[in-house]
Amino acid sequence: MPTLSRRLTLCALVLIASIPINASAAGSEDKPNIVLVLMDNFGWGEIGVYGGGVLRGAPTPRIDSIAKEGFQLTHYNVEAECTPSRAALMTGRYGIRTRQRPDGPPRGVWYGITKWELTMAEMLSEAGYATSLFGKWHLGDTKGRYPTDQGFDEWIGLPRSSDRAFWPDSNSFDPESGATFTHVMSSRRGETPVELDVFNREKRKTLDREITDQAIDFIRQKAEGNQPFFTFLAYTQTHEPVDPHPDYYGKTGHGSFADVLKQTDDYIGELLDTIDELGLKDDTIFIFTSDNGREGVVRSWGFTGPWRGSMFSPYEGSLRVPFLVRWPARIPPGQVSNDVVHQVDLMPTIASIIGYKLPDDRIYDGVDQSSFFMGKEQSSARDSIVIYIGNELFGAKWRNWKILFKEVDRSWGGYEAKEVAYPSIYNLIVDPKEEEPELNYLNDTWVDVPLYEVLEEHEASIAADPGSPDP
Repeated sequence: MPTLSRRLTLCALVLIASIPINASAAGSEDKPNIVLVLMDNFGWGEIGVYGGGVLRGAPTPRIDSIAKEGFQLTHYNVEAECTPSRAALMTGRYGIRTRQRPDGPPRGVWYGITKWELTMAEMLSEAGYATSLFGKWHLGDTKGRYPTDQGFDEWIGLPRSSDRAFWPDSNSFDPESGATFTHVMSSRRGETPVELDVFNREKRKTLDREITDQAIDFIRQKAEGNQPFFTFLAYTQTHEPVDPHPDYYGKTGHGSFADVLKQTDDYIGELLDTIDELGLKDDTIFIFTSDNGREGVVRSWGFTGPWRGSMFSPYEGSLRVPFLVRWPARIPPGQVSNDVVHQVDLMPTIASIIGYKLPDDRIYDGVDQSSFFMGKEQSSARDSIVIYIGNELFGAKWRNWKILFKEVDRSWGGYEAKEVAYPSIYNLIVDPKEEEPELNYLNDTWVDVPLYEVLEEHEASIAADPGSPDP
């Protein structure tokens, strides 16, 4: 028969085992954990809840579940190419601002963001979060501008674009050209990044599997601590080249793109299961989105749903991408909205949720959408956006109306921007494919007024923006 002390010990062990794992786990309602999944060149129509999934050769039940348990946006906007889009997401400021110099035009010959910008990772780090990036950065690859210089505690992934995976396998590559192979890189805060494997086609196939495992490990490591965490999982698919993991090659019978879609859905399922098993579901904001629409490369088979165009264009297939967010403690399930939201809104929304005051020495383009997401407000806090490609201002949107001063001619496979004699105005409800501009001087010319107001306010704010003090 057990002694009293033995019985007390057994009772204590039973009591400890019965305590929910999240009783001391990371995250809370005022400092929730954040998992941000960003796809690369991934169109609006790829996943099931946006009309894709089975239609695209691969059901996406796990990604779709985020919509069922949370909020789905059908009018979520981004910038037209990778670097400005990621800059806008990370800073809450349009890409045209984040690369301004006080002594010259925006952007210049370099890309990414300056050291001066406050990133989402820096904000969350200052608020007490553990921060990590697994995957593609593409916002600076010189000293002082890597992810671990910009607020991330740790990073494993790519400094630049996925298309460089083609280089090592090219039989025309000249090692004396000055071009160098991209490597997968790794670093921790305060350390100099180190180069790991050469990023070639074979590495391309396995990288998304590896960064998923690294994100899961990070979540597990942080789960039982008192420190909330932010993990940014920036997948390298479906940017060209689209190369499924060997375990998924041929799995759907519908080609590599469908195989990668199946692969990604499974990986998202693993992430969701990890969060749920650790008891972190109610205290974790989980976001699934993309940096821009489908590839602009001819014969790249991404799907934009009903929308016209691809990345590098001013059309909806470039600017409108999936956005799903789940936070069971605060976001009511099953919400769907076609109100306008922009990726720059994410920074001030998260700042509001965690009680962080953004600096007042720069202009923020984003607005706080927390009340909208949490069902306290029925409408988005914004109704307009401006449209850039590179440094060129192409137009603006107001509600479901768009004005363009330039159209893009892709009849020859390029991206030539052409001035139009009269601005093109599209009604995106009536004409989602932007096939035929509204006729000038007829019924809908009243919409000129709010559209031009959007542009005038934006240009005035650009003129008033002090820009970055560290070119």
